[in-house]
Amino acid sequence: MTLLIRGGTVVTAEQSVRSDVLCQDGLIVSVGPDLEAPTGAEIVDAGGMLVMPGGIDPHTHMELPFMGTTASEDFFTGTSAGIAGGTTSIIDFVIPPPGTSLVEAWREWRAKSEKSAADYGFHVAVTWWSDRVADEMGILARQHGVNSFKHFMAYKGALMVDDGVLLHSIGRALELGAICNVHAENGDAVAHLQQKMLAAGITGPEGHALSRPPDVEGEAANRVIAIAGLLGAPIYIVHVSTAEAADAIARARAKGQRVYGEVLAQHLLIDESVYRDKDWATAAAYVMSPPFRAKHHQEALWAGLVSGQLQTTATDHCCFCAPQKAAGRNDFTRIPNGTGGIEDRMSVLWHHGVGTGRLTPSEFVRITSTNTAQIFNLFPRKGSIQSGADADLVVWDAQASRTISVKTHHQNVDFNIYEGMHVTGLARHTISQGKLVWTDGDLRTTRGAGRYIERPCFAAPLQAIGERNRRTVPTPVERD
Repeated sequence: MTLLIRGGTVVTAEQSVRSDVLCQDGLIVSVGPDLEAPTGAEIVDAGGMLVMPGGIDPHTHMELPFMGTTASEDFFTGTSAGIAGGTTSIIDFVIPPPGTSLVEAWREWRAKSEKSAADYGFHVAVTWWSDRVADEMGILARQHGVNSFKHFMAYKGALMVDDGVLLHSIGRALELGAICNVHAENGDAVAHLQQKMLAAGITGPEGHALSRPPDVEGEAANRVIAIAGLLGAPIYIVHVSTAEAADAIARARAKGQRVYGEVLAQHLLIDESVYRDKDWATAAAYVMSPPFRAKHHQEALWAGLVSGQLQTTATDHCCFCAPQKAAGRNDFTRIPNGTGGIEDRMSVLWHHGVGTGRLTPSEFVRITSTNTAQIFNLFPRKGSIQSGADADLVVWDAQASRTISVKTHHQNVDFNIYEGMHVTGLARHTISQGKLVWTDGDLRTTRGAGRYIERPCFAAPLQAIGERNRRTVPTPVERD
């Protein structure tokens, strides 16, 4: 199939230039002005619009079994919703229960993901430690294209790992040339505060935020940064929601440590007042971890993105409908944690980022696509517009507006956290693998069209970083 995007302004992380883009057999084959349309080519008129790399969401949870239920969004509906908003690839999470096989869990998630409408990859969680886990990390890295491993410092009694597991796993990832993702919240502190809230008679959604104050995230971020620093290993901290965690990342980076920070679009725009809504179901719909914060944290997160101290944006897309959330009506600790947002990430970031002057269009591309592709070794296959790259593109109408609503979204959930928000900037056309899969409100996704994308490890560079850092520690002879 041949497709020509004609007359648009191509925006990448580096530049903006008026160009056509010719796609053939799923790849970009030419970028330049006034390209000739091959016979039979489908033409997309991008006049007056921008042509950007398709969004990459590095943090989603489709069909996740969690807290006694399973997320309502499956790989087909979730990736289709993403395509409607301009996101053409996701990196989801394989989460094996403690004591079980990482490889078998990866196979289970691969079976579920075969229905995906867009390309995808997986981070694999390490939820316990043994020689078997170390061996299976190697199998996943060398044979199955997994170059990132997830760790939960939260969820005591379920997924939480201690510092010993972090030391072993981060060290093993360094040996493999992989990177570790970390959910940084002090799980012991959260469990303690949850019991205090319940003992005080606080059982509603407001207890969720009260039991996860900013300090529990700041402490965990500082701790895992220190652990990674001891090992000379890179680290990627997911869903940074506080000034404390953002500051910890900035300090580490200023000292030369390789630390990356991810921000969720919703943490930039929604504050903790949602948990005080008089309607229990509405308040519960916003329960996620980390929770929404006081407004001053939003400015710290925006500053981190603008300065480059925080690199990526995601959604932590993990949908639970009202009947599922109702499991915690009398105890906030039983409300399934998660919100949606994959369909709206690009629009809300454009409106509140580029539209307010906080971000340039190229910076928008960087934080929604290119940085993720580079950190997780998808670049230049993804996150770029150049010959040989995958033809995953979004034709962006910077002038068009819409009002976000559960009544019109494509996400498989009965609530939209941005309900009623009016945004300017939207995906007019989305191209996946060189095919037009969203055009002027017409969703044309195909079940199973998405491909599993292997991500090779950065073996040589990461090994070199670790070795260089280890050489800074004097030997006993040197100390003498």
